[in-house]
Amino acid sequence: MDNGAIIHIDYDLYNADSGDIIETTREEVAKEHEVFDEQRTYEPMITVIGDGRLIGGFEAHLADAEAETEYTFDIEPTDAYGERDASLVETISQNVLLRSVRDPNMLGIGAPVEIGGRQGVLQMLRAGRARVDYNHPLAGVKLRYTYTIVKVVEDRSERVATLLQMNTGRSDFEVEFDGDDVTITLPDSIAYDQNWAYAKFSLVRSLREHLEVGTVVFREVHEPRVASEEE
Repeated sequence: MDNGAIIHIDYDLYNADSGDIIETTREEVAKEHEVFDEQRTYEPMITVIGDGRLIGGFEAHLADAEAETEYTFDIEPTDAYGERDASLVETISQNVLLRSVRDPNMLGIGAPVEIGGRQGVLQMLRAGRARVDYNHPLAGVKLRYTYTIVKVVEDRSERVATLLQMNTGRSDFEVEFDGDDVTITLPDSIAYDQNWAYAKFSLVRSLREHLEVGTVVFREVHEPRVASEEE
């Protein structure tokens, strides 16, 4: 796959040593391994080759991958989330921990916590002390991926729509090209999205980097409210 290619990937991620499943995009695999989550939508992951969203080992393997071919390969920790670093495990006072969490009643061993802007996992809590591990949960783990590129997005308008979905999680934009210039009609409800003002600048950068578009126009349409018969 060339840099800049926009692809849809179905994958299963395992701990290569234990064989335990860590993550999957496929509902049938989640059910098979008894990790199915009814609150989640299982669908292929969308990514752009070479944009740095994926771990290095996976990105490197995708460079030589072809669509509609299943691959299984292992990634060493150095090309994934790194080796475990003992210096990232810290002991703090229980008071510091309690001041940093919203609901102390939700604390438990293994619970995620945020201390001073850093994400960690609570390892120990006793005698007024707490131990927090700031290593990535998969640090030191050898990973095994089984994946298939199920789609390569070729159409220019669809590529824009896909980048929009990646950056906002929404698929209700309208996209229209005039030469190299693109007009994106925004859904009404995006006005209530507090992150949109920041997301659109990142989006423009992505569009120019991956699609070499010209002028980018964001178009808002506010239709008149139609009164119901009761009104």
